[in-house]
Amino acid sequence: MTPAPEKKQDRRPPYQHAADELRRDIKQGRFKPGEQMPSVRELQERFGVANMTARSALNVLRDEGLIYTIHGRGSFVADVADRTGEFTIDYNPPAWYLAKKVKGEPGQEVEEGDPDNESAGSSLVELLSSLRDEIRALSAEHQELRREVDALKKAQQPPPSWPPQS
Repeated sequence: MTPAPEKKQDRRPPYQHAADELRRDIKQGRFKPGEQMPSVRELQERFGVANMTARSALNVLRDEGLIYTIHGRGSFVADVADRTGEFTIDYNPPAWYLAKKVKGEPGQEVEEGDPDNESAGSSLVELLSSLRDEIRALSAEHQELRREVDALKKAQQPPPSWPPQS
């Protein structure tokens, strides 16, 4: 007796698999802009994952700007897709997502994903370089904003009175 062929194992981390499924649901319109996303508990049940894994999937989508979270209320779909289901010009998918789209589906011929095509490799190098520069600029801006917030907090603190009064 021959054993049944096994399904190809999904090598993506579980949180990435869940994020990909949710991203697909958002893009296909199953979740409308402003609509509340399933709770972490519901995601745990749907994907058969742990609490932190479901939270990580939501964090991926939040980092991409596809959802936003209101503390104590939940996560909601951001208004990033136009009526055709394509992302608007304001939405920039992450590099790994773009790389996945370049490869295409099995059986499709995609010139950009051809390993012999040098322009695909050079464009990825350029993309990574520009992303690195943008991350550095954002990091510097973030540090400057932190310094400003610290200065404002310090300015709002009342001066200590000496000697302490009882």
